[in-house]
Amino acid sequence: MIAAQQDGTAIAPNKISVAAFIDRFESDWVANHVTARSAERYRAALGHVRRHLGDRLLQKLCPADLAGLYAALKREGLQPRTVKFVGVILYSALRQAKKWGIIRDNPAETEKPPKAPQRETEMLQPKEAAALLQRLHGKPLYLLASLALATGARRNELLGLRWQDLDLDNARLTIAQALEQTAAHGIQVKAPKTKHSKRTIALPPHAVAELRAHWRAQQEQRLALGMGKAPEGFPVLATYDGTYQSPNAVSHAWVRQMAALESSVTLHSLRHTHGSMLIASGVLGHSSVKVTLDVYGHLIHGTDDKAAEIIGRAFG
Repeated sequence: MIAAQQDGTAIAPNKISVAAFIDRFESDWVANHVTARSAERYRAALGHVRRHLGDRLLQKLCPADLAGLYAALKREGLQPRTVKFVGVILYSALRQAKKWGIIRDNPAETEKPPKAPQRETEMLQPKEAAALLQRLHGKPLYLLASLALATGARRNELLGLRWQDLDLDNARLTIAQALEQTAAHGIQVKAPKTKHSKRTIALPPHAVAELRAHWRAQQEQRLALGMGKAPEGFPVLATYDGTYQSPNAVSHAWVRQMAALESSVTLHSLRHTHGSMLIASGVLGHSSVKVTLDVYGHLIHGTDDKAAEIIGRAFG
């Protein structure tokens, strides 16, 4: 303690509780460093910490307390992935407490949350993907599924598409924005997820034809309702009144639709299916579909038509 005082590394004792620190962390760090959707997830995870350890002094928190927290969450029936996520967020919060000089050591560096089994994302073979589209044909979610398989774009990117983002004459689609839905702010438009997410994707011929047909149907519907021609900023996958569809509602509708078809395919697996087709064709050699799409997706697509040709051949 004397040495710490002399070299300036001593931490002044205080009586800040874990709950009080979480309040500060959420208001001073989370609110300024993550998206609204991520902030909701942070608060949900830290809510478990507050419930079990909130009345403890932050400076008295030790690895054994964290081990007890993880064990209690498991007994409550939380999924292993959720318990692990709580541990990850708690580690980030305590790391910030250390940076702010509130604690000397981060107990989460010593006590890690239990490992969670890795969840495999189901990927379809080309024939299975084509069969799924055939079963969805004529249903509200068909075009979303078809575009996800054709482009590898995320759900929120596709729901955020506007007609001005499409160049159908040159078979191009540009991801320029995405949607985000939170309980606090509803549906908002934001920049794409990562620095590589803003990209231009070459479209296979069948996707171009489907988008042209969808544009005509959309215009006819608007004219029938007396709404006039849709402007360029109009959402491609709009609701009947021209607003963006709710990402959460779309996901719920997808689950219901797959249950009706007795299928376990998720919306996210369509993105992975697209990536697996590109890897299998040799467009880019990599074992991880996620790495392929998140890191190299802008290089695969760009102005190169090869990816579109591969997807077009996959669907005949």
